[in-house]
Amino acid sequence: MNHQNLLVELFVEELPPKALQKLGDAFAGVLLEQLQAQGLTSAHSQLTAFASPRRLAAHITEVLPAAADKAVSQKLMPVAVGLDASGQPTPALLKKLTALGADAASVPQLKRVHDGKAEVLFFESMAKGALLADGLQKALDEAIAKLPIPKVMRYQLQDGWTSVHFVRPAHGLVALHGTQVLVGVQALGLTAGNTTHGHRFEASVDPVVIQSADSYAEQLRSEGAVIASFAERRAEIARQLQAAADRVGGGVRPIEDAALLDEVTALVERPNVLVCEFEKEFLAVPQECLILTMKANQKYFPLLDAEGKLTHRFLVVSNISPQDASAVIQGNERVVRPRLADAKFFFDQDRKKTLVSRVDQLAKVVYHNKLGTQGERVERVRHIAKAIATQLFTALAQGNAALDSQEGEIAQDYLLTCVDNAALLAKTDLVTDMVGEFPELQGIMGGYYAVSDGLPDEVAHAIEDHYKPRFAGDALPRENVGVVVALADKLETLVGMFGIGNLPTGDRDPFALRRHALGVIRMLVEKELPLDLDALLASAVPAFGDKIEDTSAQLADFIYDRLAGSLREQGYSAQEVDAVIALRPQRLALVPRQLEAVRAFTQLEEAPALAAANKRVTNILKKAGEVDPHVNEELLQEPAEKDLYAALQRFVPEANAQFDSGDYTASLQTLAVLRAPVDAFFDDVMVNAEELALRLNRQGLLKKLHMAMNRVADLSRLAV
Repeated sequence: MNHQNLLVELFVEELPPKALQKLGDAFAGVLLEQLQAQGLTSAHSQLTAFASPRRLAAHITEVLPAAADKAVSQKLMPVAVGLDASGQPTPALLKKLTALGADAASVPQLKRVHDGKAEVLFFESMAKGALLADGLQKALDEAIAKLPIPKVMRYQLQDGWTSVHFVRPAHGLVALHGTQVLVGVQALGLTAGNTTHGHRFEASVDPVVIQSADSYAEQLRSEGAVIASFAERRAEIARQLQAAADRVGGGVRPIEDAALLDEVTALVERPNVLVCEFEKEFLAVPQECLILTMKANQKYFPLLDAEGKLTHRFLVVSNISPQDASAVIQGNERVVRPRLADAKFFFDQDRKKTLVSRVDQLAKVVYHNKLGTQGERVERVRHIAKAIATQLFTALAQGNAALDSQEGEIAQDYLLTCVDNAALLAKTDLVTDMVGEFPELQGIMGGYYAVSDGLPDEVAHAIEDHYKPRFAGDALPRENVGVVVALADKLETLVGMFGIGNLPTGDRDPFALRRHALGVIRMLVEKELPLDLDALLASAVPAFGDKIEDTSAQLADFIYDRLAGSLREQGYSAQEVDAVIALRPQRLALVPRQLEAVRAFTQLEEAPALAAANKRVTNILKKAGEVDPHVNEELLQEPAEKDLYAALQRFVPEANAQFDSGDYTASLQTLAVLRAPVDAFFDDVMVNAEELALRLNRQGLLKKLHMAMNRVADLSRLAV
């Protein structure tokens, strides 16, 4: 049967730009999936999805005009029910055959199969393969029904009576198999044809008559002035943006923003990048404000210099290509000017009041109905930040003579003062005009206003950085002050939300608790902070008074789960991660070194045997209950238990010293020599001896071994 390529296009009014790519991929994907399910494609069929502001389309290669007939085997009933004692069909069997379009003449051809309980009759027939027109109708209905439409609209068809629901009103349907229109295929009140429409203003012909499925993209480009492929249009915009920047010269480059590029790609059918500019005086405004207003409100691409500073030029992706583009350029420059003037006005007005003077306003801003206002939240963050700063300084001062002195006390006072100031002022930019207009700038504007108020750099940086990391891969706070306030802010959210039972469920996480937990983990690990997790959580709970329940243990589990997932994403095996996390390590900063030590240990020849032995020891101790690790040397009888005790006495102090110095790899490798005495112990010694004193002594020996072997990780988790 000859196959041809298939083209289906749904021509609609302008689609929502942020959803366009997803809509296009879903429409084409479901069409192919449904045609495959009906046997209308080949094993080599290829899909090309098209999506422009006014169309969703799919091109599928090697589509059959009709699916091949299929052999169908249908279970009827047990032989004992379908045939009487003389082998003649019973009324029940004849009724079933009639329902299938057969009669008594089919009885001799029925197949008998034993299903394990009894012989069963099967009716075998050939099912006619679906015709393409019918199969496409089913596939098209399914593709439309399954579109991930952000918001459905209802509109009337031309008859004035019938209403349909779709993302936007549809005005045309193309369905071509090779050069042939698939007559009879319908969707949304439309009947399939071979005509579509190109660019609203620049198409050379209208309508565009599609000659064949394979000429669709080229005809739209040449006759309709439309690049139908989302991917091709996106690549063309990126090429033109860079070319325009190169024409400006001076090493400038367009800002990199994949989401903006996707959105602009969904707004134009024939991109034409133009260079525009604004007055240099606006550059006195923080560039984040100007960049955000150009991107968010106008979909412009700001141009940055070689150092990443904003220039007074920007790029516009126009949907028209006039011979003289000056009117388009001037129009965009005229439109952006009031936006930039607003940003300048907000910036100038905000600086007339200090951040300190805005603190009282936070008492009027509701944070959460169970947790109070932003003002109350700020006081909690201050309390937590002070506790963290004290813990951090105390940990850093241990063994550091410079910090454990009068100068150290001065440094500690300065740290605590900066931390408290930053925590007090971190949320004050929420009540500024600029952040009221652009919430995305919270923290960033606070940093600028702190500089304007003459606050120390550490405080200004901490105010800007305390939301970091905002997303995966985002930078961390620059200095200890920012790290402390960022930790306090995230812990306040985590402890508070867990304390009132507002936990993430499934895909829902409205307060971004997973992101906050990962932020805490990243700061503790990447900044190598000498802070204990339980102590951090414990320091946050008192700040809430009686507003919440203490759910520190539950929150710790949540953080360890996020840590385990993050480590697996970094390439560590599930076993390696499980072995380390099982110990619930308090210093998360040490976890990467523990994992590297475990990975090195697993490469040792002794590792499998020691892991298995640890699993056995764990099980023995679990059944024994509370075990005293003290060993009475006089009660050691068997040579194997004496040898194991001697090996522990000899090698454990060395391994412990290596562990205490942070050399976890060496510590585990030192303990690897215990394999032989451990194996001998289990071969020759009965742990659960009848004599109580002997049994307790041997359990104590195993407890001592277990404690020594499992300081870096729970090695029993490595057992196969």
